[in-house]
Amino acid sequence: MGLFRKKGNSENDNLLRILFTSDVHGSDIVMKKFLNAGIMYKVNALIIGGDLAGKTLIPIVDLGNGKYEVEKKEIGKEGLNEAIKSIRDRGGYYTIVDKKGLDELREDKKKLDEAFKTAISDVLRSWCKIVEEKLKEVNIPLYVNLGNDDPEYMFDVIDECEKMRRTEGNVINIGDHEMISYGYVNPTPWNTPREMDEEKLYEELKKQISKLTDVSTSIFNLHPPPYNTNLDNAPLLDENLKPVIRGGEIVMVHVGSKAVRKVIEEYQPLVGLHGHIHESRGFDKIGRTVILNPGSEFGEGILHAALIILEKNKIKAHQFIIG
Repeated sequence: MGLFRKKGNSENDNLLRILFTSDVHGSDIVMKKFLNAGIMYKVNALIIGGDLAGKTLIPIVDLGNGKYEVEKKEIGKEGLNEAIKSIRDRGGYYTIVDKKGLDELREDKKKLDEAFKTAISDVLRSWCKIVEEKLKEVNIPLYVNLGNDDPEYMFDVIDECEKMRRTEGNVINIGDHEMISYGYVNPTPWNTPREMDEEKLYEELKKQISKLTDVSTSIFNLHPPPYNTNLDNAPLLDENLKPVIRGGEIVMVHVGSKAVRKVIEEYQPLVGLHGHIHESRGFDKIGRTVILNPGSEFGEGILHAALIILEKNKIKAHQFIIG
């Protein structure tokens, strides 16, 4: 499926422009900024590399008589929409319950999981509508992968969307380039939904790579960054999962995937698109392969993205976009 614009006399007609982001984590404002940036930069494809799901569910307690309690603050009905917008902009979910419902969420993990599932699915469906509205006048496809924090039922919701296309397990043709995607990561201290040991991850990645016809011009859209690069620096954690501080500074260590590094070393794709480690925005090279992680500040409503411009079998330019 070719995504080049109609050819003309400009030397830019053969350029393929991709805007990549990752780790949106439920933020409405970051999602909208990403779509707007894609339109503004006139890209040929938008790619989200994983971790669409938010991390928190905030109960809004209906106290009756037009009163609500949100994060230990009492508000009136007139302040409800503003409170909901604040929660959503920073990537949180909400559920409106009475005091009995709040007790049930605290005491029954199954009810809490169901509330999370409903909130995640509802927000993803609302994003589908936003995507369809913003992209209806432009021919820009949106390719979406899940990350380690994303429950797999989210794939079913993505499949409902007209303008979103799931990528994991599929070879996606973007211009003259093939893209494979995989969202599982090497083990983390957080025991997230989609993790696997490095040996199994390596074998699964090789299965995806085997589907490509030309690895040399391909794009590896793999959620975890390669180990021991500029893309995978994160705080060292103690036994209580708190950052270790020495000499007044946080100790940083490499936490990326050795399996991802190994397949990049062995197969040398044109470009690697990664996320997962929010604080490690950067680019690097492994052999001939340029690898990028745009980072993430979803909680502040700040978009982090990477604009990649490809020309035939080479990367003409790349830059990070923050705003």
